[in-house]
Amino acid sequence: MPMMAKMRDLAPAFIITVGVLFVLFMVISDSNVLEALGARSNNVGSINGRDITITEFDEFVNQARENQRNQTGQDIEEDQMSQFRDQVWDALVTQILTEQQIEKYGIKVTDDEIKDAILGANPPEFLKQNFMDSVGNFNREAYLTAIKDTRNKSIMVQAEDFVRQQLISDKLSSMLFSTVNVSEGELRRKFVDRNIKMDAEFALVETNSFPDTLFDPTEADLKTYYNENPELYKVDEQRKLLYVSFQVRASRADTVRVIETLTSVLAKTQKDTGEFKSYVDIYSEVPYKKDTLDISALPAEVSGIVASASVNAVIGPVVTAEGGVLFKLSEVLPGANPFVRAQHILISSTGDDAKDLAEANRIYDAAIKGANFNELAAQFSADKSNASNGGDLGWFGKGAMVKPFEDACFSAPVGVVQKPVKTSYGYHIIKVNGKSSSRYVTEKIVLAIKPSPATMDKIQTEATDFSFLAEKNGFEKTASEMKYTPLETTPFTQDVFYVPGIGYNKSIIHYAFDNSVSTVSPVFNVQGSYVVFKISDVIKAGVKKFDDVKTEIRSAVITEMKFKKAKEIAENIKSKISTDLSAAASVFPQVKLNTAVQFTTAGSIPNVGTDYAFSGAAFQLPLNKVSDPLKGNRGYYILKVTSRSNFDETAYAAEKPSIRSEIYNEKKSSLYNQWLNNLKDKADIQDQRYLFYR
Repeated sequence: MPMMAKMRDLAPAFIITVGVLFVLFMVISDSNVLEALGARSNNVGSINGRDITITEFDEFVNQARENQRNQTGQDIEEDQMSQFRDQVWDALVTQILTEQQIEKYGIKVTDDEIKDAILGANPPEFLKQNFMDSVGNFNREAYLTAIKDTRNKSIMVQAEDFVRQQLISDKLSSMLFSTVNVSEGELRRKFVDRNIKMDAEFALVETNSFPDTLFDPTEADLKTYYNENPELYKVDEQRKLLYVSFQVRASRADTVRVIETLTSVLAKTQKDTGEFKSYVDIYSEVPYKKDTLDISALPAEVSGIVASASVNAVIGPVVTAEGGVLFKLSEVLPGANPFVRAQHILISSTGDDAKDLAEANRIYDAAIKGANFNELAAQFSADKSNASNGGDLGWFGKGAMVKPFEDACFSAPVGVVQKPVKTSYGYHIIKVNGKSSSRYVTEKIVLAIKPSPATMDKIQTEATDFSFLAEKNGFEKTASEMKYTPLETTPFTQDVFYVPGIGYNKSIIHYAFDNSVSTVSPVFNVQGSYVVFKISDVIKAGVKKFDDVKTEIRSAVITEMKFKKAKEIAENIKSKISTDLSAAASVFPQVKLNTAVQFTTAGSIPNVGTDYAFSGAAFQLPLNKVSDPLKGNRGYYILKVTSRSNFDETAYAAEKPSIRSEIYNEKKSSLYNQWLNNLKDKADIQDQRYLFYR
């Protein structure tokens, strides 16, 4: 029966949807999954005394991972699992805290409420949607037949659980948001922010008009500012880490393995007259396509070969930025733009042209007498970006180089070393190795060169050995003996997401704050590397010492002095002008005179930027009246509003419902986040996942 089939097809959707709600919002379940499953020693953490075992947390992670696969068709990469587990942990904390509050509030859903929801006039959308016809009419008779069919019993049990969760969530939402309302004043302000446009003239006495050297605050000034603004110099507890990173890179053996695979594929293509596309479809990790490219757009590893290859030749395997690649040259087309491939030796300008030219001629003479050009470049070229590669610049077209260099390259014969050419950089000895104006149609097979499990195990073993020896013999000593260069993070607090210099791994942060100074860590897995660190500094919470922030304070005090100076000048200007702001320049020549057109009370203001003091004052100021000096972000303004659109009551009435909905949803979101953050701040949350996942 088609309707029954539809109902059965709903089962995976129920599971996925429940999983989504679990990860994203308030999911309440009657299942016993959240019961403790193991001994306390197996706990990854606890939430208000509610222990979470490694077994059940893994179950949550695996379920969330399965949901991800079902929804996107893609799995979570292993190097992203640390961040994914953090997301699941945060969702689990939210779920348990929410459950505890629901129990505290006594929120319950009866079987009759579930029955009414499913059989009522407006059933849940996730059930209803499968019984809509092509014009959007609900087939209630078919719906009732399907849900009462005993063959759909197991599906309906899942549906009832889902409806229970929705109803509980709705009741909690109603309780949380019962006080949310939107006033008429808020609606009108939002309409004004979007729709009332203003034009204004202004004179700005900018703080940047005054050099720092004009001000010389005393030591007493600095200490007064420091004592009056202690909140500016408060610091939370912080850590610094000295670390060694073991990069996870493909080994030579990994590269050889890919090249051997591609060599085998190459042999098959040479014996087979079938289409190259069939091999791309079978072997390539990059989908099939034909690229039509100038020679400069081809990888440097193949561009020289392609230029002289015959049509239908298969080139490679070569190692490029994509990985191991086999290229097939399918077609060569005429092109409109010429390209050259050249190498050069640069003798930098020293200011003594005769000396520079003599040195260039000496190297040129050696080159034309048979000296190896690549070796000369490596030894003498000042262009270190390519000197070690024989001065090779690759393929380039016109407009890519300075004109004298370009002219020499495009006019030179291939393979002949040219006499020194002078540019603004110095003298260049140039050798052109190829010319082409063709466009090349290519197909390719790409295999990424990735670290194999054996390579990753080897790198992890190196990191583990280092951790063991560093703990035994000292971190710095071991690093020196094993020829590793430790780096140190900047100070960071416990609430950061990324460890400076290391990357994303919340377990590292938890470990750093759960252990004392000089503790050497075990191996942690960070995306693309393994890391071992020593806690190099523990910075206690408090106020920074005056001497440590003296330079910072001096800058802040000078800024205050600049604003005071700007205010004095602005007041002087106001006292000497009437309604003509252009007269301000006669009082203070450095004043900035400008206009701002069609700006609102929200958003950026032309020629001003985002400055709510400016826009707010402009909205209140009578038209064509010169304002008193107004402090803004950049200094003191004197402004005159020359036009302001009227409040359109008709337009306001039309937009009012959507504005109300927008503000209401913003308030609900803000209230929920505030409620949840307050729960988390007050909760006793113990996170010891770093003991199990690194």
